[in-house]
Amino acid sequence: MEHNILVIGGTGKTGHRVVKGLKKHGHHVTVGSRQGTPAFDWEDPTTYAPALKGMDRAYIVYYPDLAVPGAKEAIDKLTEVALKEGLEKVVLLSGKGEKEAEACEDIVANSGLNYTIVRASWFNQNFSEGAFLDNILAGQVALPMPEAEIPFVDVNDIADVVTEVLTNDSYNGQTITVTGPRKMTFKEVVETISKGVGRNIIYQPISIEAFQEGMKAAGLPDSYVWLFGYLFKEVLGNPDNQEVSTDVTKVLGREATDFEDYVKETVATGVWNQAVSSM
Repeated sequence: MEHNILVIGGTGKTGHRVVKGLKKHGHHVTVGSRQGTPAFDWEDPTTYAPALKGMDRAYIVYYPDLAVPGAKEAIDKLTEVALKEGLEKVVLLSGKGEKEAEACEDIVANSGLNYTIVRASWFNQNFSEGAFLDNILAGQVALPMPEAEIPFVDVNDIADVVTEVLTNDSYNGQTITVTGPRKMTFKEVVETISKGVGRNIIYQPISIEAFQEGMKAAGLPDSYVWLFGYLFKEVLGNPDNQEVSTDVTKVLGREATDFEDYVKETVATGVWNQAVSSM
């Protein structure tokens, strides 16, 4: 059965992959973004109804993170409008080990909508498409929490899971936790990338305070500085966030992508071979 599906954050890491997967399966997809038609803007609730009008289902990604102030109010309003517009189901991307995110999950669960929660660990692609790419290119990755063991998850796995649960009602009312197949420290991650790319990349453990000061010096907004501090202190410091889940296999019938396989695929793209001298 074909569905009309709104993908909020449809240009982001998971979103554009979900759009691709849904279209491959013959669904009609609308990308929810400020540049979309109609436009969708989390900071402007008047855009919610026009974007949701005529949709059967929606994939919800809150930018930059469900932990930030204002997220709960936005999710509450969005689900209210979605119910009013007659949506059959929503899927919320949430963060593994985030208490604030879990409050947003509760809002979705109690909204009156059919739903599935997809709770994700830290993304592999943070090192190739996100915050830590420049560090990899520069050959030195300075990050806090060296003792944290993280089951990094591949965004392609997240997108495949979202595509399945969004269109398969047997997952209604469930929380699916997506992680990689094993836990790794930042040092192990950097060493794996270094070996894969054939270039010396060093991991340097630093304090959370030093990391935040570096973000401020780089001119990043205070909201981002706060968010990363939160993610390191509250999420990576939470033992629950360091547990490996088998839900990827449960939903997709295959193993979750191993970090080494992610590295091999990323090396082939050449993204880690950009000129280091420009850094």
